[in-house]
Amino acid sequence: MKYYIIAGEASGDLHASNLMKALLKEDAKAEFRFWGGDLMQAVGGALVKHYKERAFMGFTEVILNLRKIFGLISFCKKDISQYQPDNLIFIDNSGFNLRIAKWAKKQGFKTNYYISPQVWASRAGRIKAIKRDIDHMYVILPFETEFYKKHGYNATFVGHPLLDAIANKLTFNENEFRKEHNLSEKQIIALLPGSRKQEITKMLSVMLKISSKFTDFQFVIAGAPSQDHSFYKTFISNENVKIIDNKTYDLLSISYAALVTSGTATLETALFKVPQVVCYRAGNLSYQIAKRIITLKFISLVNLIMDHEVVTELIQRDFNGKRLEQELTRILNETHRKKLFLEYNKLEQKLGGKGASTKTAQLIFNS
Repeated sequence: MKYYIIAGEASGDLHASNLMKALLKEDAKAEFRFWGGDLMQAVGGALVKHYKERAFMGFTEVILNLRKIFGLISFCKKDISQYQPDNLIFIDNSGFNLRIAKWAKKQGFKTNYYISPQVWASRAGRIKAIKRDIDHMYVILPFETEFYKKHGYNATFVGHPLLDAIANKLTFNENEFRKEHNLSEKQIIALLPGSRKQEITKMLSVMLKISSKFTDFQFVIAGAPSQDHSFYKTFISNENVKIIDNKTYDLLSISYAALVTSGTATLETALFKVPQVVCYRAGNLSYQIAKRIITLKFISLVNLIMDHEVVTELIQRDFNGKRLEQELTRILNETHRKKLFLEYNKLEQKLGGKGASTKTAQLIFNS
């Protein structure tokens, strides 16, 4: 069969690439055409557009780039029409994907959505569009099926793909890794400032402010695949800080603690059993708009899944050097760490076990 997949951002690229591998096991003749990134390209098929070309963050940036966005939507529709796929697969990225889905459903294409838009967080009105335009919704968070059920739509929980991604991570030699990246023997505090330049600029400067106060630790920035090494260097003035590009999982597997920008990385950090402080800061206009449409008690996936505060969230004004220093000191305390590890274990159990990519591939192939 022919599959057309649309993913955005590094996390979408990761999950889509694993889904593609699983589809190939179900369908040896599978052909792929996709919007995504390097990981999808490594699996095989035709890359139409890289996610770097449409990495717009926040309401303001989206508004400023509306002409480009609508141009990409128009191009995507034409490309799908020419390719005539047997299955359309949308990976998160709702602002773009739901627009394509509305058109695609009318054209008679089979529509599958893997990793639901966060309709439970904001703009619940999108459920109407999902019910109308999406044939099959495969969700990865345990509370999402019940949420959709309340709105008269059946979604299928397949487990969380991060469990597979982490389980499939190749083992490596820590000593060689430290030597390769010129790391000291100190315990590591990982800095995960996000993947877009705009958010990295807002987050990293504050994270780095406190590095000089924790000289017993080695601070290491997890460089995103979408950014150049040189970009991160512009923020560093402390020799106690290193950068490691595109090896976040290796870094987390040997980290003692982490400062993490809100997003998928908070869940990844928890699954690697690394104590963390969750950080978030947006432009004032974007934040004021978001505050009025997002109704959640928490911003991190860890706290949302557990339905209570497991990890501290420093949002907007609370994300400052003083608070960050206090919370980092707290997660370095052994008593607090033991409590956190117990919560992390409960979190992993809630996520339903491994096999999300395989389950989803089987359901799509047999639908």
